[in-house]
Amino acid sequence: MERSAISKCKRIVVKVGTSTVTHATGKINLHRMERLAREISDLASMGREIVLISSGAVGAGLGKLNRAERPRTLPEKQAMASIGQGRLMHMYEKFFSEYGNTVAQVLLTRDVFSDRLRFLNARNTILTLLEWGVIPVINENDTVAVEELRFGDNDTLSAMVASLTDADLTLILSDIDGLYDDNPRTNPDATIIPEVAEITDAMFDRSHGRGSRNASGGMYTKLLAAKICMAAGIPMVIAKNDERDVIRRIACGEPLGTLFLPARDSGDGRCQGLRNARKHWIAFESNPTGRLIVDEGAAEALRIRGKSLLPSGVVRAEGLFDRGAVVSVVTEDGREIARGIACYSSEDVSRIAGRHTDEIGRILGSKDYDVVIHRNNMAVL
Repeated sequence: MERSAISKCKRIVVKVGTSTVTHATGKINLHRMERLAREISDLASMGREIVLISSGAVGAGLGKLNRAERPRTLPEKQAMASIGQGRLMHMYEKFFSEYGNTVAQVLLTRDVFSDRLRFLNARNTILTLLEWGVIPVINENDTVAVEELRFGDNDTLSAMVASLTDADLTLILSDIDGLYDDNPRTNPDATIIPEVAEITDAMFDRSHGRGSRNASGGMYTKLLAAKICMAAGIPMVIAKNDERDVIRRIACGEPLGTLFLPARDSGDGRCQGLRNARKHWIAFESNPTGRLIVDEGAAEALRIRGKSLLPSGVVRAEGLFDRGAVVSVVTEDGREIARGIACYSSEDVSRIAGRHTDEIGRILGSKDYDVVIHRNNMAVL
């Protein structure tokens, strides 16, 4: 993918972190918020559709109460977010309205993506806002989210919203100007990596560590977000938040930051990511309730030949799940290779694991399906 191709991207998800919208004191960074509103409004005037993912609610709450110490307990964080979120939206409304644009607050939790109906409702709402020319400003609903319903960081949220909305580009603005071959904070000779076609274990190993003091993410979470986007066929760029006109320049194809290339096939070079909305949901938004351990032959049939999962290839089922649940498909050495919708419950899968399809009826008393997961209901990762 050439950088110039980005200039043709119509729908762009822009994620800004706490370090972008607040000072180190926690106070709102008015200069950056005004510049952000101006750049996004200018892109909207060019016919681009922008979805803004904004962190900073907790940081803004700290600034509002003149507190320096970040809250430690979940109730304290949620209370602080409830103070700061209103402050953030007030400033977004103020700055965007100066450029003739309307913003809409959208607060999401992880279960919105786990439940298919809620997933579709969220998608339809955001797409309707874009159709109306409104700029959605999305954040995690920190005030009500419990640990099991949290995204953990807005880097992951931005990638999931990008796949939810069929975005053409994800842009993550940070306090660092891209992915480096070493830690630039400790190694002055570290150099930026302009393009990434594959995320390696070594990249993850180098990326551990938090970002700024009031932020929840770091490069590690950005790599996780990039992995989701790349698999979904969506290019992603990490760039520095204080670079002059950074959003406009990247959207016009200028080579700033690090570009993570979308998955491609070996033929015509087009993106082969999981663009099908149903498989999007299975792969990235659903919450698997169990695991199917498969042998090497089944793994090859799924990954290379695109086949359905037969009971003969299943070694065992782990966890309790009903028919229709989303489950992970895992090799015997622990690699997750796919996710899919199970045709049988965990109890029934355990009974037919390793057996031939023509034995299902005799073992279970009836045979509703020939396969454990049909290929149409499976997303290979």
